[in-house]
Amino acid sequence: MSEVRDGPKVEARDEDTSGPFVIAVANRKGGTGKTTTAVNLAAGLARRGLRTLLIDFDSQGHAGLAFGAVAGRDEPTAHAVFSHGPEALERAIIPAAEKTGWPDLALADTRSPHPGGIVAPDLLVRALDGQGIRQRYDVVVIDTPPSLDALMVTALTAAHAALVPFVPHPLSIEGVRQFSRVFFSVRLGTKPRLRHVALLPVMASPHVLVHRRMIESLRLEFGDDRILDPIRSDIRLAEAFAAHQPIFGYMPSGRGAHDYAALTASIATRWKLGS
Repeated sequence: MSEVRDGPKVEARDEDTSGPFVIAVANRKGGTGKTTTAVNLAAGLARRGLRTLLIDFDSQGHAGLAFGAVAGRDEPTAHAVFSHGPEALERAIIPAAEKTGWPDLALADTRSPHPGGIVAPDLLVRALDGQGIRQRYDVVVIDTPPSLDALMVTALTAAHAALVPFVPHPLSIEGVRQFSRVFFSVRLGTKPRLRHVALLPVMASPHVLVHRRMIESLRLEFGDDRILDPIRSDIRLAEAFAAHQPIFGYMPSGRGAHDYAALTASIATRWKLGS
């Protein structure tokens, strides 16, 4: 990952400044807190006054379910861009309406999300470059599928930054290394938007030796400036999902809310969101 460490250290928004900044929350491995992070980051950004869209590109549909929303049969979804073209994304957006501190949503197709045939990698780029979305949003957060397929590549191609949650366990660390290869395959493509990457330890405990060792291993490998402060284990995060609301509304005084608020502030500063 020397290309990242040797590249520019400033995590600045230096491209496509007239449209939303796009963050793909991604990991090839499941069970890494990816959707929990996408949901609470999007909610945290909305709470900061940023016009935020959360796109659920994971066919499990859990990002939408976190807000109590599931696409019904024949209803517009984010995955419709593969069958109906870039313009389909705007039709899939559900406004947060009176829900203060909630992002707008583009739900997943849990029935037939995977595109057939050859998919243009810039399909989601073109969808997000539509005038309606460019004028309507400051930030777009994409919950990506935990696999390397057309959905993941399409999401990463549309993103300016990748946020990689990982559990500080040896198998998860190997998953981060595998993801780095995906990152660079997209980063080195034609007219890449993907500039930034940050690694987020989740379900972490400072009292567990293996957690400290795994985080330090990635810190040495990827650089201190790429490792974000950990999200600690908190059962309230799972309870918030069951209650269909972000952690900030469910348990605003808990450590999960504290940690995700700190993450949101760090991301907003690091990538100059809202500036």
